Amino acid sequence: MSRPRHGLLAAAAVLLALTSLAAAETARRGKKTEPAAPASTPADKRDRLVTAPGTPFNGRSYWQAAAQCGGLYYKLGTVYSDSAARAKVKPDAAAYAQFTKDADNASKTASAFFVVAERFLIADRKLARDDAVMTFDAVASSNGDRVKTAEAAIQAAQPCAEFYKSCRGTFPQLCNDPTVLAN
Repeated sequence: MSRPRHGLLAAAAVLLALTSLAAAETARRGKKTEPAAPASTPADKRDRLVTAPGTPFNGRSYWQAAAQCGGLYYKLGTVYSDSAARAKVKPDAAAYAQFTKDADNASKTASAFFVVAERFLIADRKLARDDAVMTFDAVASSNGDRVKTAEAAIQAAQPCAEFYKSCRGTFPQLCNDPTVLAN
């Protein structure tokens, strides 16, 4: 056999061994399941709580609910942006335009929810803006990280519009972005 052929066979053997090792590791760990929603941070007595029985936000702080929704929409925007980038690489002008539009809408919605979380933390806990952002960031990140696809983010974010509508009715000075309900 020639030298290049030995190298090819060696590379194939290494690839086969790595594939087998990865399959064995996956089988040993078992199937991954979608992680459950993270436990909410214990409510601070200063926080105003959502009273919406039958919703996932009932009994949680408004800032936590807003941060959760913001994190989900942020993740959705990221997924759409990635899809738009792929559509640009494989020229598909229509898909690129749609994914870009969806990413922009999701980012605007995420920002609106982050503003609400920030406003509640500033009003309820008297935090400075930077401290408020640091407080809600962990909640937003963990909720965004637990969804992996656009479909999962859309599904998880479904109660968010109703939450914002309720917040806007109860606290119009804090939840005052009309574009959230339009998306």
